[in-house]
Amino acid sequence: MSGGLYGATPMPASDLKNDITADDRIDRLLVAHRPGYGLTRPFYHDPDIFERDMDRLFFRHWHCLAHESVIPDPNDFELFKLGAEQVILTRAGDGTVHAMLNVCRHRGAEVCTQQKGNAKAFVCPYHAWTYGNDGKLKAARLMPKDFRREEHGLKTLHVRVVEGLVFISFAETPLDFSEVENLLHATCGQYGWASAKVAHRQSYPLDANWKLAVENYVECYHCGPAHPEYSETHALEQPLHLIEELNAKMEARTCALGIEIGSGNHWQTSREGREAIHAFRYALYDGVKTGSKDGQPLAPLMGRFSDFDGGVTSVHLGGTSFLVCYADHGMIYRFIPKTVDTCEMELIWLVDAKAEEGRDYDLDKLTWLWKVTTDEDKAIIEHTARGVVSRFFEPGPIAPMEQNELRYIEWYLEEIGRA
Repeated sequence: MSGGLYGATPMPASDLKNDITADDRIDRLLVAHRPGYGLTRPFYHDPDIFERDMDRLFFRHWHCLAHESVIPDPNDFELFKLGAEQVILTRAGDGTVHAMLNVCRHRGAEVCTQQKGNAKAFVCPYHAWTYGNDGKLKAARLMPKDFRREEHGLKTLHVRVVEGLVFISFAETPLDFSEVENLLHATCGQYGWASAKVAHRQSYPLDANWKLAVENYVECYHCGPAHPEYSETHALEQPLHLIEELNAKMEARTCALGIEIGSGNHWQTSREGREAIHAFRYALYDGVKTGSKDGQPLAPLMGRFSDFDGGVTSVHLGGTSFLVCYADHGMIYRFIPKTVDTCEMELIWLVDAKAEEGRDYDLDKLTWLWKVTTDEDKAIIEHTARGVVSRFFEPGPIAPMEQNELRYIEWYLEEIGRA
């Protein structure tokens, strides 16, 4: 796997005074935050806060970019856009996975001009500098004899591939990934994600700050009123005693199948140099086997499962990546900041690699629940974005059922408060 450096651009001296002013203003907002309450208006609309989000959170943490089945063959590539950055994901001829910035080291032009394909090299359309699909500069026409090609390869990102999931980090020194790796083996590994494939991908552009989208995802206080279809099969909004009873039955079924699925709470800030991950399990209603319209199976069982246990494993990772594991399919949620007022959610459906559409699963049925739920979420998030723009918006207290949102807010504030 490749590793490398995302180089920060030095700040022009003329901008220094304005930057200090912006930093002071943001730091005052951090100090003024009321514990137990939501974020105030500037956190969703201030361009300076968005830039700090990118610098201190997005470029610091690991992000799930894709499932490696999107580049199955040697020399396959796909182009991904994250904020203002473009990342070329490749599988080199030797099978290794690489991620490079789509920026020519000569004059900065895009060297990859197609969304996806198969190529041994990328030729810059401006001056024909040619790069291998591992990022190394192979040719630079008419340059002087003392020009060193080895010093001018594409800037590469750190890459980890775990249980079929491709993660990237823009950081020069990435956060320690060992706790993440161990927990992914104990969760996604049991569900067979390393031998899965992408059945469907769908992107949802949102007219909202990226934090509104993530905050909505991590809490289920809204599930009952906003997601009636989801709430027919998922029991997260029930009283605690009922959830505990259902969870005990689920764990007994999982144990009877001879499967031990891990869980763990390592939701930590980057202060100690480690990535944040939290994996937890919860039950579906009695008789519900998977996340479908009627609770019945959607696709062949995956991984170690020989039968359905009526449970779900959920993984929150690094602030922008979220995973959902059912016995017969999986979901990857990617949250991608675009601008201060826009973001994107990408949903990726996984099935066993041997499953064939039309024979082993119906794509419409497979995608129905989370399409319906995400359409509803898009509407909710954009309603909220239009509301919090009000000068009179004042956040209320976080409800007990929003404990994951409260934890996320506290984590976020510490991350952007630490240089």
